[in-house]
Order: sequence, then structure tokens, then C-alpha cells
Amino acid sequence: MSTDKFQGFDSLAVHAGQAFDPATGAVIPPVHFSTTYAQDGIGGLRQGYEYGRSGNPTRVALETQIAALEGGVAGLSFASGLAAEDALLRAVLTPGDEVLLGNDVYGGTYRLIARLLGPWGVGLRVVDMSDLDAVAAALGEQSVKVVWVETPSNPLLRITDIAGLAELAHASGALLVVDNTFASPALQQPISLGADVVVHSATKYLGGHSDVVGGALVFADEEHAEATKFLQFAAGAVSGPLDAWLTTRGIKTLGLRMAKHSANAQQVAEFLAEHPAVQTVFYPGLPTHPGHEIAARQMSAFGGIVSLALKDAASARRFAESTQLFQLAESLGGVESLVNYPDEMTHASVRGTELAVPAEVVRLSVGIESADDLIADLTEALA
Repeated sequence: MSTDKFQGFDSLAVHAGQAFDPATGAVIPPVHFSTTYAQDGIGGLRQGYEYGRSGNPTRVALETQIAALEGGVAGLSFASGLAAEDALLRAVLTPGDEVLLGNDVYGGTYRLIARLLGPWGVGLRVVDMSDLDAVAAALGEQSVKVVWVETPSNPLLRITDIAGLAELAHASGALLVVDNTFASPALQQPISLGADVVVHSATKYLGGHSDVVGGALVFADEEHAEATKFLQFAAGAVSGPLDAWLTTRGIKTLGLRMAKHSANAQQVAEFLAEHPAVQTVFYPGLPTHPGHEIAARQMSAFGGIVSLALKDAASARRFAESTQLFQLAESLGGVESLVNYPDEMTHASVRGTELAVPAEVVRLSVGIESADDLIADLTEALA
């Protein structure tokens, strides 16, 4: 089935890369577990397939699907989000290049650049990406090869004007990379706003069911796609066929899930904003959020992540260990609700740095359960 005539997000989510099996008519394409492919004579490859690391039909189906949803020219699927980031950075950077990184990003991204690529000769500077004047000043100090931003950011939900940032990055000759994990393409498409590359931890909302680890990249141009595809092949951190298939299955309901995540998170944020024990609520759907207007302009809804600050670290830890429906665990984006204490869990690797998360902050991944039950659980935990 050709998807060229389909433009609706939900239609693409269901059908892009998902043609029925021509041999049997099965409407769900089979999972291809084969590690190698028979050739029609030496070098006579069938549809380009040779070996499982260089290509797999199930993985290609996922790559086609995510590229269509993000509006890119090509997509690549990896064994994890960090594997995707590593391949991209090594494809576009050489020793002596510098990355300008947002000051509120996933701790693993900072660790990858600072501790793995840093000794290789890659420089790193950090700036508040939501402050475009600060970004402009940082870009003016010295040349930067990559500008890397998360919006909404992890875990303080800062919002960056992607179009404005793209203009600054491109004027300085830098590549703009947007981590779109928190929003997903259901709510935000950075390439349409000027981004060069979009990054996903497919483990989160794309897979959506906390049962598969993966990463993905989507590119605005063929040159960077081909350069990174070579790294994918040469270094080999590819997603396995079952992982790719599980991610594809999750993506088919992405639009529906993100609508429910967002609706629940809005109710949770509004409840928390009125609770006397809560000092601050970080959620772009609240009119009081400093990035609310930008988020409303570049996102179709505000997502499923809500962070909150309590009066001190002890209160935050006690709260995180007191919920029942919100399960205490790392990660996010699954159908079930999770609670996380970033300072000692997801962001422990940036403790003591300028990316450190305040010890009184707790992050909620709001699932698709009944909102009344979620609020009841939070009410008890806050008490």
C-alpha cells in the first residue's frame, strides 16, 4: 500500500512502511529474524539485503514509519537511544569540534559527550536553550558544530523556540539536533520548524509499553543520513527485529496514547498546582509556565510528563516512595504511570555539574489510567 496520498498523522502511523505481506496477504508484515540473505549469484542482492547488521526488512519498516511521522527524508533505528546519539555524534563530529548542549537534558546525553567523546577531543559547553539571547552569545564566543536541545526538557520541562534556535544555529554554521522524546512526533515535528536531525529514545513514547529498548534518528537531508547510516553499519548498534517490530506496533497507537497522556497530565498538573505541599509545578500546559505560549505554538498538546518541587529533598524522597499507582522506576512514556527521583536515579550522572537536578524535584510520567485514580494516589502520597 502506498502512503503517498495519506497525510494524516494517524494514517501514517498505521500504514507507513507497513505494506501487507505479498506472499500471504497478511496485513501485519512478518518479523524477519534471518541473519543473512540468499544471493542470486555473487553480489546479486534481493532488494539490497545481504546481512542482518546492514539491513533487515523489519527494521527498515520501522525506519520508514518514523521518518514519515517526523517528516524527514530518512530514519535510522538503533539498539538504544544512546546508541543512536553516539552514531550521530561520531558521524558529524571530529576531534576539535564543539557541542553546545542544553543545561536541562537527559543525564546520559551529557555523560556520553563529556566522558566518552570528551577524551576523543570533542568540546562541550552548556547553555539555557530556552534563553535565545544566551544561545546567541554562546554561539558568538567560538564556533560550534552541533547545537543539541531537548524541548520539552528532561526533567524540568523547559521549552525552547525550535524555529528561533534553528535560525541562530544555521547562521553560525551549526547543525541543530532536537531530542523529541518527550513530545513525540504526535505532538511536535522539529524538522518542520528547522531542525536538521531529530533524536528519540524509542524506549519511551514510541514503543509506549515499557517492553522494548530502542533509539531512532530522523534526518532533514540525505548527506547526514548517509554519513550516520555508515556508522550504524560499521559500529553495528542496530535494533533487533523483534525490538523493531514491538516499536512499530507501539507507534501505531501513538496518537491515541499521547492524547490520553496529555489529558491526564494536564489534570494532574492542575491538581498539583493547587496543593499546599507543592512548591512548584513544571508543566508547559499550565498558563503560568514560562514556556507556555511557545509550547502552545509548536506543540499540538503538552505531553505526559509533569515534574514538581516539594519543600526539601527529604519530602521529595518520601513522596516518591509513597505512591502506589505511580510505580517508582526509571524511564517514562509507558502506558503505566511512573514516579522518579531524578537526583539519585535518571540524572545521578550529572550530580555536581551545571546540569544537576534540584534535590527537591520529583518527575512523574503520567500514564493512561483513569485520571481520578491518579489524583487519588497523589493525594494520599502528599498527605
